[in-house]
Amino acid sequence: MNVLLSAAFVLCWSSGFIGAKLGAGSADAVTILMWRFLPLALVLAVVAATLTRGAWRGLTLRDLLRQAAVGALSQSGYLLTVYYAIQLGVSSGTTALIDGTQPLVAGALAGPLLHQYVSARQWLGLCLGVTGVAIVTLADAGAAEGVVPWAYGIPFLGMLSLVAATFLEGRSRTPVAPSVAMTVHCATSAVVFTALAAASGAALPPAEPSFWLAISWLVVLATFGGYGLYWLVLRRSGVTAVNTLMFLMAPVTAIWGALMFGEPFGAQTAVGLAVGLAAVVIVRSDGANGRTKECSRAAVH
Repeated sequence: MNVLLSAAFVLCWSSGFIGAKLGAGSADAVTILMWRFLPLALVLAVVAATLTRGAWRGLTLRDLLRQAAVGALSQSGYLLTVYYAIQLGVSSGTTALIDGTQPLVAGALAGPLLHQYVSARQWLGLCLGVTGVAIVTLADAGAAEGVVPWAYGIPFLGMLSLVAATFLEGRSRTPVAPSVAMTVHCATSAVVFTALAAASGAALPPAEPSFWLAISWLVVLATFGGYGLYWLVLRRSGVTAVNTLMFLMAPVTAIWGALMFGEPFGAQTAVGLAVGLAAVVIVRSDGANGRTKECSRAAVH
């Protein structure tokens, strides 16, 4: 079951980069994000008021505000940087590859912030994964044309935003049902992106069918699939395991982008893919020894 969940998570999370590329040609980033989350938040609010009311019992205002902060970091901040980078011309594969540095940062901080034990074998896998990410990033960046150099720094901000969200959630002592977390996160993103779109005069959606195809793709695959599975896998397997899977996003997105959009995919990219897969094998094979050893109660649940 964990293997199937992990595979579904990788594919669905990678689909978010492809969906951003699909919509980039028809609307601004904030327009896409507004119409991705505004209808979704309204639907989730109705579901919360009717079908999942029990999941909200016992939660305090502080718990909900923490979830809103997590959503602002893991959805609003993360996605805005990803979409903006792609809008500037950074390929979907390269954006995913830059975000692939997240596991090294999260792995380095897991000990002091969450009191999680990270074994030497896991560190080896994490470092190997970063090497694979670097190989493919250099290959894609070298093939890019007409992209300003500073655009490649934007996805790093999104990566740091997601890392911060992961650890903010990890320090919480109150279990929050995935349905509640997704509702609060999407509502937060709907407010943020609607405000940004209205302020920039970009709230009106275009009439192109490609825009609504991208929105449907992002809601079904990226939000319900990728984002929902992110927190599910995080709770079942822990920070190190889920962040190791993030190494696969870059090569999977690079292959996907090459097939759908003709983005560059050469021998160097293939080598990076192989190195990333090796990193996952190393870390996952040490899963039994890499599980959390709590000095105090960590909230990866």
